[in-house]
Amino acid sequence: MSGRARLALCAAAATLMASCALLPLVSPATWILQVVFLVAVQTGVGALTRRVPLARPLTIACQAVVTLLLLTLVFARDQAIAGFLPGPEAFRHFGELLQSGADDIGRYAIPAPLTPGIRLMVVGGVLVIGLLVDALAVTFRAAAPAGLPLLALYSVAAGLSDGGTDWLWFLAAAAGYLTLLLAEGRERLSQWGRVFSTAPRSSDRDPGHAVAPARTGRRIGVVALGAALVVPLALPSLSGGLLDGTGTGVGTGIGNGNTISAVNPLVSLRDSLNVDQDRQVMAYRTNTDDTQDMYLRIVALDEFDGTTWKPAQRHITGVPDTFPTPAGLAGGVRRTEIETQISAADWYAQDWLPMPYPATDVKIKGSWRYEPVGRTLVGDHGQNTRGLQYDVKSLIVQPTAEQLASAPEPPATLEREFTKVPSSVPGVVARTAREVTAGSSDHYEEAVKLQDYFSLNGGFTYDTDVQVGNGPNAIARFLRDKRGFCVHFSFAMATMARTLGIPARVAVGFTPGSPLPDGSMSVGLRDAHAWPELYFEGVGWTRFEPTPNRGSAPSYTQSDAPTGQVPAVPRPSLSSSTAPSTAPSASQSCSAQDRRMAECPSQSASATVSSGDDGPPWYRILEWTLLGLVVLAVPLAPMLWRLRRRAVRLASALHASSAGPPPVPGEAGGSHTDELGMTVLPGEGLVSRGTEVAVGHTLAVWRELTDTAWDYGILPDDALTPRRAAERIVRLGRLDPPAAEAVHRVAGAVEQVLFAPEPRAQAGLVDDARTLRKALRSTVSGSTRLRAVVAPRSARRAVWAAADRWMDLRARWAARWAALTRRPSGQQSG
Repeated sequence: MSGRARLALCAAAATLMASCALLPLVSPATWILQVVFLVAVQTGVGALTRRVPLARPLTIACQAVVTLLLLTLVFARDQAIAGFLPGPEAFRHFGELLQSGADDIGRYAIPAPLTPGIRLMVVGGVLVIGLLVDALAVTFRAAAPAGLPLLALYSVAAGLSDGGTDWLWFLAAAAGYLTLLLAEGRERLSQWGRVFSTAPRSSDRDPGHAVAPARTGRRIGVVALGAALVVPLALPSLSGGLLDGTGTGVGTGIGNGNTISAVNPLVSLRDSLNVDQDRQVMAYRTNTDDTQDMYLRIVALDEFDGTTWKPAQRHITGVPDTFPTPAGLAGGVRRTEIETQISAADWYAQDWLPMPYPATDVKIKGSWRYEPVGRTLVGDHGQNTRGLQYDVKSLIVQPTAEQLASAPEPPATLEREFTKVPSSVPGVVARTAREVTAGSSDHYEEAVKLQDYFSLNGGFTYDTDVQVGNGPNAIARFLRDKRGFCVHFSFAMATMARTLGIPARVAVGFTPGSPLPDGSMSVGLRDAHAWPELYFEGVGWTRFEPTPNRGSAPSYTQSDAPTGQVPAVPRPSLSSSTAPSTAPSASQSCSAQDRRMAECPSQSASATVSSGDDGPPWYRILEWTLLGLVVLAVPLAPMLWRLRRRAVRLASALHASSAGPPPVPGEAGGSHTDELGMTVLPGEGLVSRGTEVAVGHTLAVWRELTDTAWDYGILPDDALTPRRAAERIVRLGRLDPPAAEAVHRVAGAVEQVLFAPEPRAQAGLVDDARTLRKALRSTVSGSTRLRAVVAPRSARRAVWAAADRWMDLRARWAARWAALTRRPSGQQSG
């Protein structure tokens, strides 16, 4: 394989390794297989056009055209001419897909589903980056600047992702870039083109310190990789939409002007609870007087990663004419179907449709899709609730305490999915759950005790001034401080329920709101709320209310309810006016009984689930990233040192044979020290810079040859002459005649520069050293080849060199100290 082809493969590999940073953002990750195939085709086209050869701009144009044809074949086949030629319809379809992808990015949580729009954005983006990297690194032979598009790809992914394994993707991207730099350096050495350096070339320059062709590229690489560490930390958090820095959300957030998309988990609940004006979000009219259970539910957060709750990635379908029976609801449970007409404010733009739960039928205009597991509706292609009017049929489910207490075990698949608790959750959460529910005979009793613990007897205070919190310790802090609002209470109860084996999730929506004189109900910003839903087989997903002073506790959660009876529960506390409330957020004088009866002053929120400021600080992330780099670099240090040493030695020898000046008469010179400290005494008479070049670089090739033999198991013997050492390498390495001749040629060159009156550098020594390496690789076992690359024996010279430098440094400091403390001549001690 030629050096240019190897460089092209490394450029493609670097692109693919950097694109791995996008894997946590989209699920499933099958798009990466498609990207691998398309990047391979793109790379192959570039290799073929460069072999023709075509002019550089034509090479890039050919790759761009083939890339467009591939994207057309994959994403717009039905709209294309002959299935692959893009025409006006194909480009129009591309525009629609990109718009759809932008809308999906603003809607879904991380990981977002692999919709056609998102797939086009991901696959097309990686192909564009791959084209730029190939053009810079291979076509224009400038691998170092090719790190910029790779850095852009990684930085975008790192700025969006919130996973704890992001440093792995950084290491993958860094490894890909370093591999590209090394391949570019080798390709330059094989061709010996222009040195990629700003330093001037001069015949007076010390050849022993010649800059290797890839050294400047490596310096640029260090800067680029350092920027890759810092840039994601400096990126602003992307609020709005589900595909954001924290990976949670159900809308586009509070916008500028007169638009708002509540409920958005990314918006700070604390700030929203203290808004000066409680604006009406929607109004509704229903055919039941019992509105205490008229919670208008928007979305369910059913995936818990130890840091936050978020909607799981689900498949969506068309809105059915009649919704199926709610999951788990049996025929013996009392239920009443009601009808509700809802009108959204003309400034309220929410992607998810607020509805009573569980809805059985929805009549609505516009483009909406149905998510069966959460029984929710989500807007399609930019559809939202702004100014909409729609009718909903829903059920008021009224289970008894006996039905909940005698609920059988849930299906295994549902239990497995909704009882997951990450190992990062502190043990105090599960321990507190067990202590609170001690003595319970069933899951229902445990659930009621958890609710009472938070809302009645646990000593918790409703406080909107508490930070929402983020990270694995957020729930533990809430259990310790016992102050918070609906997010804290719902998150904590759902998590603790899962530790007890009860399927649980968090619902986001609105409390019933306030009555208006005309008999309708008004729902305002402060009515936004979050509450836990627990699953009981035979009843289905069941609402609980752990937050004190908010909403109403369902009748079936009364711990002292008589069996078989549905206790009378008063209507929830509702404000008599839609004007802004001036009541305090929580009253310390509110009794436990008043809290149970929901007669304390009530406030609400305009947003829910939030990731606050309690995540790991930037310096902690930097520490872990550096630790990961160290862990990876330590075992690879011998290999990297050996690769660099080989590149420097062979580069200097190539420089000597191609650019070294011939010897000219000059003054007798002193001794020359080669790159490993070997002292060389040039012959008398004709001594010049050219002589030193010949001696130093010929010895560098000899040292490389003997070290290569050492790496493959032939220990060096410095007591032998070069000729005897060459015979030993040929014998122990069982070399064939061409390889043996190459070794003897290098040995002869060493004797010539050491003892000839006019030493001259010989051409072809670098090729001879490479011939030996190939011959040894073909004669040894696979394990020996692997050790020669990963753990080369000759790397111990680095330790010896470090020890020599340390001893030399100590000697110099000792000499300086002696000079400082030496008394001037003629003085005597007193």
